Amino acid sequence: MRVLVTGGAGFIGSAVCRHFVAELGYTVLNVDKLTYAANLNSLRSIENNCRYQFQKIDICDKGAIGAAFANFAPDAVLHLAAESHVDRSIDGSDVFMQTNIMGTFGLLEAARTYWLSLDKRRAASFRFLHVSTDEVYGSLDSEGLFREETRYDPSSPYAASKAASDHLAIAWHRTYGLPVIVSNGSNTYGPYQFPEKLIALTILNARDGVAIPVYGDGKNVRDWLYVDDHARALGVILERGRAGEKYNVGGRNERDNLAVVRRICALMDRHRPLAAPHSKLIRFVADRPGHDRRYGIDATKLETELGWRAQDSFDTGIEKTVSWYLDNPAWWGPLRGNGAGGDAPEGALRVQKLAELTDQEG
Repeated sequence: MRVLVTGGAGFIGSAVCRHFVAELGYTVLNVDKLTYAANLNSLRSIENNCRYQFQKIDICDKGAIGAAFANFAPDAVLHLAAESHVDRSIDGSDVFMQTNIMGTFGLLEAARTYWLSLDKRRAASFRFLHVSTDEVYGSLDSEGLFREETRYDPSSPYAASKAASDHLAIAWHRTYGLPVIVSNGSNTYGPYQFPEKLIALTILNARDGVAIPVYGDGKNVRDWLYVDDHARALGVILERGRAGEKYNVGGRNERDNLAVVRRICALMDRHRPLAAPHSKLIRFVADRPGHDRRYGIDATKLETELGWRAQDSFDTGIEKTVSWYLDNPAWWGPLRGNGAGGDAPEGALRVQKLAELTDQEG
């Protein structure tokens, strides 16, 4: 299979590219604008593989995207390119609207033009997988789970922009027949995640002995999904998913933010002990606007129809994640130095600055 992956230098995108090329044997064209959260170093293991190509392209550049379709001739598209950091969407939403909505619109149109040019056999097997988030559904109470038919109720500018892009993707299937599939994934974590995200930031702040910020009371609940499991799920959906369908992707690993942080602190006590437990570094900070209380994913459809199962529990995934960050300062060091999180001298407690930089979603 020849797959055009948008946003393949990002966190989930790079995991997808590595999985598709190294494990599935697909040929991949990775197109990425290379914004602050993208990192080509995440693709070092496949960068010289004959089945992997990279082009620096903004998905809003219709000419460049059209040329990529024409020259690469993909069998499928996996659309991951997006502005995805919730706190940044609150501070400046313009780029989220442009990339997530208009960029998706342009990509759908480029895919439709290309799809219409294919012969019947290739057109019938072509797929466009639009990768989205569980945040489009809004907030849950203490009971219940998000299902594919759950009504959309986004709370943040980021979630609203992704909800809009989901609606565009489904509309292009219903109106034009473009074989679109939508996935909605839960909070994803693991190696190569940008250091302002909750788990990565907590590990690195604990390592450096600086404050670990937690929004509000820390009781906001998320379903945590290890990144390699998410990549495998997207491969399964692309290969066996039905056009026009939605599939929720979740790890069945609900934890509140405080429990996640405390688990990381316990692991750090074992791997890099300090004079006092790492949990002493936890600082509760003012909650962010529109902070959804709970997300929970029902992945039954994906599990029963397509046979996917998460291979990592939260405990196994977080253990691997902590070890990876401790073993790979060459990857995160330059990002940390550029202000992504707690780059203060050892012992400094820059709580407000850290709170401003922390995105407590996966």
